[in-house]
Amino acid sequence: MLDLGTHASFIIAAYGVTFIAVGALVLTTIEDDRKQRRKLAELERLGIRRRSAKAPASPTVKTLAKPKATKAPAKRKAATPRAGKARS
Repeated sequence: MLDLGTHASFIIAAYGVTFIAVGALVLTTIEDDRKQRRKLAELERLGIRRRSAKAPASPTVKTLAKPKATKAPAKRKAATPRAGKARS
């Protein structure tokens, strides 16, 4: 066995705490993934689709999108030097 010296209990405890913490993070991540997949499946079952999903093959109602009005970009004001400080 390895000779850990006088600090053996501290080293073993540190490895134990680290192992437990990493294990808890892995289990939490797996559980959250399952939870998100269940929520997504429920939403898709209700007919709520993701925006990235393809549109249905035959939509029942087609609407024409109105073009958005565009504004000219705002002009920026020139910066003025602060009082007491000269710029070179």
